[in-house]
Amino acid sequence: MLFNSLNFAIFLPVVFVLYWFVANKKLRHQNLLLLAGSYYFYACWDWRFLFLLIFSIGLDYLTGIKMYESKTAANKKFWFWLSVCINLGFLGVFKYYDFFATSFAESLSALGIQVNVWTLKVILPVGISFYTFHGLSYVIDIYKGRIAPERNLIDYSLFVSYFPLLVAGPIERATHLLPQVKQKRTFNYNKAIDGFYQILWGLFKKLVIADSCAQYANSIFGQYESMNSATLLLGAFYFAFQIYGDFSGYSDIALGTSKLFGIDLLRNFNYPYFSRDIAEFWRRWHISLSTWFRDYLYIPLGGSKGGMPAKIRNTFIIFLVSGFWHGANWTFIAWGALNALYFLPLLISGKNRTNIEIVAKGRLFPTLRELGGIIVTFAMTVFAWIFFRSATVTDAFLYIKKILAFDFSGKVQYLDIERYTVELLPLLLLVFLPVEWLSREHEHPVFGKFKMGKALLIIATILVFGAFSNAGDFIYFQF
Repeated sequence: MLFNSLNFAIFLPVVFVLYWFVANKKLRHQNLLLLAGSYYFYACWDWRFLFLLIFSIGLDYLTGIKMYESKTAANKKFWFWLSVCINLGFLGVFKYYDFFATSFAESLSALGIQVNVWTLKVILPVGISFYTFHGLSYVIDIYKGRIAPERNLIDYSLFVSYFPLLVAGPIERATHLLPQVKQKRTFNYNKAIDGFYQILWGLFKKLVIADSCAQYANSIFGQYESMNSATLLLGAFYFAFQIYGDFSGYSDIALGTSKLFGIDLLRNFNYPYFSRDIAEFWRRWHISLSTWFRDYLYIPLGGSKGGMPAKIRNTFIIFLVSGFWHGANWTFIAWGALNALYFLPLLISGKNRTNIEIVAKGRLFPTLRELGGIIVTFAMTVFAWIFFRSATVTDAFLYIKKILAFDFSGKVQYLDIERYTVELLPLLLLVFLPVEWLSREHEHPVFGKFKMGKALLIIATILVFGAFSNAGDFIYFQF
């Protein structure tokens, strides 16, 4: 079930009404309803993989209790590694087995050895990377003594499978979400209205910005061999806004939906394209994943402690793992490695935490220095997105090679796309960027005075300019 589908437009009000008008008297009933709704939400994609989600929940619930009750360190370690290995094993089989098998065969083929490898060719269970990381953080926190295990199976199950975040995050922590799951919730009109406004803005970013940009980006990347440099630059630019509108739009809908039920989720995006350096970008892009890798991988590796070689090693590890988390393709690893290279000068010079506050806080305009930093960081990010979007690393290098040929002869080669004229999409982006800039100190643009008027304007824009005929899955469903 997609957030941008008619099915969800029916599902959400039904669950909302039942939650506040039927199950509102008891917390247990509220949680049971949300859990049943979450399982139905997931089963609408493919009910056959629901067992995998339930098995993962049961495994981590049981091992959490077993670790806590262990009398010896060895027994505690056994249950911990059992959970970690099984969780990562499922993730590895479904997401990475075919990649490693084919890569191994290709390596041998390059040496003149021909082998036939067996591949699974199974569908990747949607959301497996996200709910696996929910469970892993819970198990690790218990093992480290940070939290006690949750004894209520319903509450724990809801923490992992809560439908707004189930298939594409944000990646929650037990310390943040479980206390809210266990606390009686009463209807808060202001929070619900704010959630509704955030849902609208998320739909705008998905249907108007992301899906519109996708038409051009997909066509240009799909036929890059016949395109000139200007067109290829435009394709990379459009993909940058496609993935931002798509993923941050999903996150806005998830956070807004959760507010309707009185639950706050972790913020996942904080206007990343207004970052002044690449370190700031990664503090504002997919925040829940970045902080997960920081807390559960980077810091255990030693973090920023030790000498510079250790810091560089740890930086490359988390960026490469982050890239590999996104998918079983060398393009994602190349994308992660490139971002690590971007990060190194800031790390070596000790300037990786220079820009903490939002840019131009309390001011309408940035300084020239800030503006320059934003432009350079955005250009670096767009360049890196070429690897992320390309089908292979070879395609990415050929795409870049054609850009660097500086073939600007003739006009930009627009393709035959029915939904928009050539002029309309750039105009939409020219409106979108100032709205984001003026909203950068707030969670979304519908704040302050005239909120209802702003909401009606967003609805009208979605109805007029939304790419409904081309609306599709959210990009991060594949991860």
